[in-house]
Amino acid sequence: MFTENYNGKNALITGGLGFIGSTLSIRLAELGAKVTVIDSLIPEYGGNLFNVEPVKDRIRINISDVRDRSSINYLVKGQDYLFNLAGTLSHIDSMRDPFTDLEINCVSQLRILEACREYNPGIKIVFAGTRGQYGRAQYLPVDEKHPLHSSDVNGINNNAGENYHLLYNEVYGIRACSLRLTNTYGPRHEMKHPRQGVLNWFIRQIIDGLVIYIYGSGSQIRDTNYVDDVVDAMLLAMMTEATNGEVFNLGGEPLSLVQFVEALIEVNGGGKYELVAFPGELKAIEIGDYIASYAKFTALTGWEPKVDLKEGLAKSLEYYRANGPNYWSRG
Repeated sequence: MFTENYNGKNALITGGLGFIGSTLSIRLAELGAKVTVIDSLIPEYGGNLFNVEPVKDRIRINISDVRDRSSINYLVKGQDYLFNLAGTLSHIDSMRDPFTDLEINCVSQLRILEACREYNPGIKIVFAGTRGQYGRAQYLPVDEKHPLHSSDVNGINNNAGENYHLLYNEVYGIRACSLRLTNTYGPRHEMKHPRQGVLNWFIRQIIDGLVIYIYGSGSQIRDTNYVDDVVDAMLLAMMTEATNGEVFNLGGEPLSLVQFVEALIEVNGGGKYELVAFPGELKAIEIGDYIASYAKFTALTGWEPKVDLKEGLAKSLEYYRANGPNYWSRG
């Protein structure tokens, strides 16, 4: 159903060599879009040229940084769609280095929007927000009316970045919406460290035959989305004009971290885990249980997660077993 919307269209993806961005790049190329990806390939941020190997001859890759105004001004020209996924994701890194998080997740978002306002006001933007914008849940499930009380610098800066998009939609008519993503897992994730997603780190640990360490009681609840379902949501949000000026939660199957790991062990055919105490710096920003209500987005677009947990875990294990050296030992 997406083909007629994207075939022959110009699509720009910031963070396009990262986990979700590369999966989106592949889908758009398969739909016939003319895809340009921007990625800084800064070590530790998750960008990986191997991620787009299946379509490397069908997309345009620009190694650039969203903090570079001249590059952004040039690259937004002539684009029909902008999937704005560039950003730092680590909660703990944002507390250790708040100014880098500010530059990328806040200041650079204004730079992107100003480039669109001046050089391409007809573009539409889908911004990738995060569950971290809410902080600790005051009630469950969390809907879009829940207070935004982030527990770390990353969440605060993402709130600002999102609000800039909504403001430019309202004041300048630059069509934009935000999807607040939850715990996404699957192929093409950063696998050299756990700071961009503990669920994917569990997958690496089990492939390496290591004991999986879960902080705290392991009873903390998260809802999970397989990456293909997130890409579907982004494609729907972009092609649906009624999303303009709105924010939407994505969500999926809620389960405890222990339940996630036990399912991973079952699908893998073996493995072990242990519960360990939280390190102090992580405990201070731990949000507790989180379950999103995605009813608003479903009502508007019909989107619902399609890939169940065990299917998604099986696909993830298969991918990393086949391609592990491109993720475990990148330079």
